[in-house]
Amino acid sequence: MFRGKNYKDVAAKVEPGKLYDPLEALTLAKELAHAKFVETVEVAIRLGVDPRHSDQVVRGAVVLPHGTGKTARVAVFAKGEKAKEAEEAGADFVGADELAERVQKGWTDFDVAVATPDMMALVGRLGKILGPRGLMPNPKTGTVTFDVKNALQEIKAGKIEFRTEKAGIIHAPIGKVDFTTESLAQNLAVLLDALVKAKPAAQKGTYIQSIAVSSTMGPGIRINPNTAQRTVVA
Repeated sequence: MFRGKNYKDVAAKVEPGKLYDPLEALTLAKELAHAKFVETVEVAIRLGVDPRHSDQVVRGAVVLPHGTGKTARVAVFAKGEKAKEAEEAGADFVGADELAERVQKGWTDFDVAVATPDMMALVGRLGKILGPRGLMPNPKTGTVTFDVKNALQEIKAGKIEFRTEKAGIIHAPIGKVDFTTESLAQNLAVLLDALVKAKPAAQKGTYIQSIAVSSTMGPGIRINPNTAQRTVVA
């Protein structure tokens, strides 16, 4: 992969093979951000699971205490009073058949989809479009619910979803480079806490194997998993 001079210059400031403490790594990630936009701080966490086995898939959602720095656009599949509730709670798009038809034609200009349980027969038909984009509502992440107001409040407050990819890695945003280091560290701790609580019973061996943080355009900075887990909130 071709890397520009700016990337090589900042990457040289990361000590090869070093496992940084969380605050040190996050401070460095902020310092090494060099894009002309406010970069997102992202984390990649490798778990000791085999996602090929359904009982080892790690999936869930968590509200980051300081948000992500981005207000999610939410589409809600609902009708009647629940549609009205969604509109009043700040949903960006609300509808039933007409919204489903719009998605069927290829429109997916939203970040999260919420559906009331009675809408899932309709939304289920959109699986081939929503699924690959990670937009399919799911009860495990709180996006299939009759409590539309609460779901919207959590999402707008900074709720993120996480799921292991094929290699057992979780990728997630934990804020922006203009966040304080302490805010980023607290968001990371809350995410790690959620992952520990979601540990599959079938998992054996070391669970959190590696952690790396980076800004959108910056190099990866490895964090000591043991140190990071000691900072997990109680």
